[in-house]
Amino acid sequence: MKIYNRLVEMSHTQANYFCLLDPDNLDKEEAREYAVKSEENGADGILVGGSLMYRDSFEENLKIIKESVKNIPVLIFPGLFNFVSPYADALLLLSVVSSRNAQMLIGEQVRAAPLIKKYGIEAIGTGYLIIDGGNNSSVQYMSHSMPIPHAKDDIAAVHALAAQYIGMKLIYMDAGSGAVKPISNSMITQVKSDIEIPLIVGGGIKDPETAAQKAAAGADFVVTGNILEKGFDTGLVREFAQAIHLSRKK
Repeated sequence: MKIYNRLVEMSHTQANYFCLLDPDNLDKEEAREYAVKSEENGADGILVGGSLMYRDSFEENLKIIKESVKNIPVLIFPGLFNFVSPYADALLLLSVVSSRNAQMLIGEQVRAAPLIKKYGIEAIGTGYLIIDGGNNSSVQYMSHSMPIPHAKDDIAAVHALAAQYIGMKLIYMDAGSGAVKPISNSMITQVKSDIEIPLIVGGGIKDPETAAQKAAAGADFVVTGNILEKGFDTGLVREFAQAIHLSRKK
């Protein structure tokens, strides 16, 4: 089964929890430990990536992460598209549809295309929306993109809808690493009500209660990353997973 089909099935079953691991911030043992503990404590998938590749440890740690989990998908979440590797189940082929920077809309994807073909990795077209999280995030700075204002639900919705009509298979709304405030529940609900494809939400989600709210508002996949980098707390991962999984059963 293709990974995308699996993600669609997952989105129809429950709200899901993804742990985001930045391979540039991990050594080999941490990459292995964090991957194993993510799966053991209820994560439904692992995203691997970051805005920079300072230490050139991406592919090595990605391979370790993939080898360390048994039953959950490992997806590349690229910053720039030198983040292409065969050591993953699939790659989120992001197009920053909230940007007007042509390099992030199509330029980086063109650069990545030959490697994606060479490796035969499944590429999942993903409409990526940067949402104002109250600070100048790494992704905003690196992509030279103005974020969608926090309170402009309608602007986010029409961008997501346009991405779907273009042919994107997922929508990913991101307030960015270390966001002061997460994407609002009303924006998530508005976007989800207008699209027919799975919705991923991340950025600024610091506690399980907030994560559950995002899932209840309509997020099919809730992502945490920065909160885990402060020390991988297995209990916290478990609490995030349980809160998200229960969010639509109340």
